[in-house]
Amino acid sequence: MKFICKSNYIRQSPYKLRLIADVLRGKDVVYALNWLSTYKIKRVLPFQKALNSAIANAKNLKNIEADNLMINEILVDQGPIFKYFKPGAMGRANPQRKRLSHLSIILKTKDNN
Repeated sequence: MKFICKSNYIRQSPYKLRLIADVLRGKDVVYALNWLSTYKIKRVLPFQKALNSAIANAKNLKNIEADNLMINEILVDQGPIFKYFKPGAMGRANPQRKRLSHLSIILKTKDNN
């Protein structure tokens, strides 16, 4: 059984979020939550929220506890890019890009190996 959580328009670059996603991919849910709670950086907050939401989906839909779940798939995709200009030296305009991300977490039960 698979349980999905999607989080869209995260205001952080997907390049920075993919580093955390690579660590969590294929891990046990309890291990992932413990790892995220000890890794004190702002980038782990979207992962914690999405993972807790996916666990809540499993609990509400099929009454499956977090001990029986593992991360099957975790995707960080590129979202829209805000493009704007900031003033630069000698009257120039420097282009700036604010990148957004889309996060998808898919959990599966451990007995579905």
